[in-house]
Amino acid sequence: MTKSVLILASALCFLSLLGFAYCETPRLFVEGKVYCDTCRAQFVTRVSHYINGAKVRLECRESEGGSVTYSSDSITDETGTYKIVVDGDHEEELCEVQLLKSSIPDCSEISKDPFNKLNARVSLTSNNGMSSPVRQANPLGFLKKTSLAECPEVLKELGIIPDALV
Repeated sequence: MTKSVLILASALCFLSLLGFAYCETPRLFVEGKVYCDTCRAQFVTRVSHYINGAKVRLECRESEGGSVTYSSDSITDETGTYKIVVDGDHEEELCEVQLLKSSIPDCSEISKDPFNKLNARVSLTSNNGMSSPVRQANPLGFLKKTSLAECPEVLKELGIIPDALV
C-alpha cells in the first residue's frame, strides 16, 4: 500500500512538472476602433464616424529604458475596427496602440496636445485576472481639418458649451 502511494505521488509530481515545463506561449488579441473626430473634441460624439483603412501600430516598450520589444501594425476594416494578434506575454512592458495614417485626407491630423494622451494603453499579459484573451483598446481619433457646422450644437447637448455661446 505504501509503495503504491509513493509511486502515485511520484507520478503526480512528475506530471505537474511536465505541465509546468510545457508553458504554451500566450496568444492575445488587441481590438479597437479608429474614428474621425469631426468636432475636434478629442472624443467620440454623435457626429463622429469610424474610418475604414486607417493604419495603427501596437508597440510594447521596456518599462525602464524604453526600448521597443514588440511592434505590430494593423489596418481598420469597414467598421473602423482593427485587430492585432500578439504572441507572448508582455507583463513587464508598457504597450500602447498609436495612430499612424488615416485613409481620409481631410481627417488625418493627429493631435499634438500634450495634456491629452492620444495612445491607447493595453495590458498584454495573462496574469491580470482577465479570462478573455481579447484586450479592448480605447478608441483613437484623427482630427478633421475643419469642424462640422453642427458641432457647437453637439457640444452644447453634452454640456460642454454654454447656451450663450451657441
